Amino acid sequence: MFDKAFLNLDELKARDFSSFSTLEKEGIIQRFEILVELSWKVLKDFLENEGFLIASPKDAIRQAFSSKLFGVDIADKWLESLNIRNLTSHTYTQDALDKNVRFILDEFLPLVKNLQQILKGKLCDMG
Repeated sequence: MFDKAFLNLDELKARDFSSFSTLEKEGIIQRFEILVELSWKVLKDFLENEGFLIASPKDAIRQAFSSKLFGVDIADKWLESLNIRNLTSHTYTQDALDKNVRFILDEFLPLVKNLQQILKGKLCDMG
């Protein structure tokens, strides 16, 4: 489900931003919200399997940083993604919508790809 959600959103990067309608941008936001949830839960499952107790998305990001799964820059981008996710349901202006969609396509998707690669690498090392 995590991989499919990522691929569904990642395929939109190939399109020209100006070609998206408002409805499509709202759909991108919806997919982003789903992928944020799936991402932190996949990370939570991995970390709990490693013996850590994870209670929230921010706990998962902090523990991933503490466990050296990723550096401070990546951790900060994940925290920014969580904050944007919490604000998207309160975003009513076209400018905010455009800004969030650009963040998703330009910055969030590479974070998810990075997480995907890290976790696949760790799972290969375990097996």
